[in-house]
Amino acid sequence: MASVTSLTASVHQRLADALTAALPEAGSADPLLRRSDRADFQANGILALAKKAKANPRELATQVVARVESGEVIKDIEVSGPGFLNITITDRAITENLAARYADVERLGVPFVEHPGTTVIDYAQPNVAKEMHVGHLRSAVIGDAVVQILEFVGESVVRRHHIGDWGTQFGMLIQYLIEHPHELDHQGGEVSGEEAMSNLNRLYKAARTLFDSDEEFKTRARRRVVDLQAGEPETLAMWQKFVDESKIYFYSVFEKLDMEIRDPDVVGESGYNDMLDETCRLLEESGVAVRSEGALCVFFDDIKGPEGNPVPLIVRKSDGGYGYAATDLSAIRDRVFRLKASTLLYVVDARQSLHFRMVFETARRAGWLNDDVKAHQLAFGTVLGKDGKPFKTREGETIRLVDLLDEAIERATTVVREKAEKVGLSEQEIGENGRYVGIGAVKYADLSTSAVRDYKFDLDQMVSLNGDTSVYLQYAYARIRSIFGKAGDRAPLAHPELELAPAERALGLHLDRFGETLEEVAAEYAPHKLAAYLYQLASLYTTFYDQCPVIKPAPAQEVAENRLFLCDLTARTLHQGMALLGIRTPERL
Repeated sequence: MASVTSLTASVHQRLADALTAALPEAGSADPLLRRSDRADFQANGILALAKKAKANPRELATQVVARVESGEVIKDIEVSGPGFLNITITDRAITENLAARYADVERLGVPFVEHPGTTVIDYAQPNVAKEMHVGHLRSAVIGDAVVQILEFVGESVVRRHHIGDWGTQFGMLIQYLIEHPHELDHQGGEVSGEEAMSNLNRLYKAARTLFDSDEEFKTRARRRVVDLQAGEPETLAMWQKFVDESKIYFYSVFEKLDMEIRDPDVVGESGYNDMLDETCRLLEESGVAVRSEGALCVFFDDIKGPEGNPVPLIVRKSDGGYGYAATDLSAIRDRVFRLKASTLLYVVDARQSLHFRMVFETARRAGWLNDDVKAHQLAFGTVLGKDGKPFKTREGETIRLVDLLDEAIERATTVVREKAEKVGLSEQEIGENGRYVGIGAVKYADLSTSAVRDYKFDLDQMVSLNGDTSVYLQYAYARIRSIFGKAGDRAPLAHPELELAPAERALGLHLDRFGETLEEVAAEYAPHKLAAYLYQLASLYTTFYDQCPVIKPAPAQEVAENRLFLCDLTARTLHQGMALLGIRTPERL
């Protein structure tokens, strides 16, 4: 079905046409339209245009009003103050626009982006043979939401999970496994994610103890690193065991997070090994990188380190080894030339911003990034405890991600159980909803904060029914769905001929903004703006529900049908918006 033009866009076009007619020399002028408390919209662009044209702003505003096409969409337009325009929309236009959205079952009238490209998004990057901790949460949650949003607006998205699966520690681990070959054997067939990580932890600790205490083992382990980098078959086979065991664990955690991670999308550091030498050669031959004290480096005049001094990007070390820069630059080459990306998006901790600034600038100098192919780091802040310090256990250790998720589910299940009897939930529904509410609470707390900001992890607040939480939104959705069980033979039906109450108008105008909100969210990679929209939607619905009876006391048939129509569209918008954030909306809660 065709997308629906929002009321904002309709009014904007009418004002722009009137401005051009009143002031032809201004060309295609922007009326600077925004929502207003004084009317439905306010246009502020006339003041700047009048100043530029040396005209009286209030007189120009009056001329614009005289040229505005009103009637079907615009009910009233008046000049305010020095030259602002206050615009009120007709009730019929609101209801008809919402009816068009309602008829589009799949997309609610949300348009596709005009010029879709291919975005390769790098997110959820755990390390092989290491446990995922709270620091891995944000990249996974933010990245998954951005993937869902970009795909919904029509962008072609390629997911990449750049896992840490290469490096010197694997020499130690592989050598230990070769000398203790049954450490990762699975006696009982398939193994759970928890068992897989327990096996890896046990093996890592044993290998580290031997490495630190036995010089001969240390020597053998270091030789094994050389074998790994050379692709020696037995060494690679052992390395693959670690990767496979880690994936069992990773996928179990992502499943708990209610996220889909597909095996072909997991391309770790090792996936670019064959490109490293050529990447260095291309950079050196083009003069982008130069040799300095035996290392291959890229130097910058305008990029400074934490101390304010220029810092080089070391692509190849003096001992011939490759660092993260060589791998990241090879990944850029692969994503640009093989995957045909127009945008490279990296959901990575803000503390790595200096590294990525240098990597992106190096790629630009090499011609791999340009005006047609851009790279952007969607940097995120730190998860803090209630004390405002980085989130750790009482013993000062980093918190395991799986423990944090389990606690969120446990807390949420308690909240669900308290309400269960009233709704008549079965034990199975309580358990299922507890998972949806707990994981949703964790995701929403993250996504409702601007990514670059730190945020406090407070489970008590996250699973609260009050305030800006996913639980509040999930209950709003479930409450709307429950209305339809009490509606009898009345069904949702739009009645554009009806006059709308203030709470109906406010809700309707906000529902109409769903498409333009998603357009902004996708363009800015800003899921927190979608979370804010949904919270306001639930709040406006609460006011509507309090002020506009839907079932009791029973309003007239047409009024009831129109209000059920508003309820249903609100529920569908909440459901779709929450799904784009990766959050489930249970039908009963």
